[in-house]
Amino acid sequence: MNKLDPYMMLEKSSLLEQRLIDCLNLNYGIEVMTLIFLPLGSDMHAFIYKAHARDQSSYFAKLNHGHASNVGALIIDLLHEAGIPHVIPIIKTRQGHFQHYFDDFTIIVFPFIEGKDGFSRKLNKEQWVTFGKTMRQIHEINLPLTLQSLIRRETYTPKWRQAVRALYSIIESKPSGDEIALKLLNFMKTHQATIHCLVNRAEQLAQQLQNQTVEFVLCHADIHGGNVLIGENDIFYIVDWDAPLLAPKERDLMFIGGGVANVWNNPWEEELFYQGYGKSPINKILLAYYRHERIIEDIALYGQQLLLTAEGGKGRQQWYDELAAQFEPQGVVEIAFKTDEGLLL
Repeated sequence: MNKLDPYMMLEKSSLLEQRLIDCLNLNYGIEVMTLIFLPLGSDMHAFIYKAHARDQSSYFAKLNHGHASNVGALIIDLLHEAGIPHVIPIIKTRQGHFQHYFDDFTIIVFPFIEGKDGFSRKLNKEQWVTFGKTMRQIHEINLPLTLQSLIRRETYTPKWRQAVRALYSIIESKPSGDEIALKLLNFMKTHQATIHCLVNRAEQLAQQLQNQTVEFVLCHADIHGGNVLIGENDIFYIVDWDAPLLAPKERDLMFIGGGVANVWNNPWEEELFYQGYGKSPINKILLAYYRHERIIEDIALYGQQLLLTAEGGKGRQQWYDELAAQFEPQGVVEIAFKTDEGLLL
């Protein structure tokens, strides 16, 4: 899932959009007729647009603040060259580059594919099996050493656990802030024991994992329903390769049955996925750790955004709702605890 940047709030403007139109024309040869802003995801440092060109073609343009690494683009190209059909190929610049920099932004362009994500449309039985096969292909791909050196590696960092602990004093202090901040403070106080349990247990699991030797593979690292686009003719695509990771395969597999956004939490879906993925031993400690840690990261990011800033406008209610939903029945918190039950016996 695209993550919040609690310290950055971009404002789209007609000037920025005109600069984007000029960039697409000059550097991609795309003569833009209309540019439509798409309010997708929760990424506070990115803008997404649909550009409709004079030749009737449509393009998906993602505009990231900052001059980002092109490692995600290199991964997409590698997967495409390997014959994996469920990634959308990047449209290169006239100079043959995967992305282009202008001002303080990085732009990456794809053909626009009409469809719905896995949060709003369910994968059918055949798609689940194919999804499993595709993830196995990704996990087994041979990465050149030069590319391996550019990709982040799993370290089981305590960063997000420390960030949540830093919010404890705010939760226990005198309530202050806007209406949404007060709602979140009350919510976090109500679920304080659960939050402490998540953080402490993730810490224990991380310590166990530091002493284990496991194989690292290429992971998408955020392969939930929101990052699967289901297009026409039931073809699906795995999107948003902004943050690939070299990690145990469980980093991706934890989403299958993990219940993010209260989808992908039916046993039959998991069974079909593994029909395609094939037999492979699953490290339950890793699975439990990742399901705990992802919730902790969300608590940290949403908590920082809503409690430490007043930014976000109407989006603040949405962010509160997204975080609160994780604690609902059959949500990710319940599933994370169930994943861990066998390990605690």
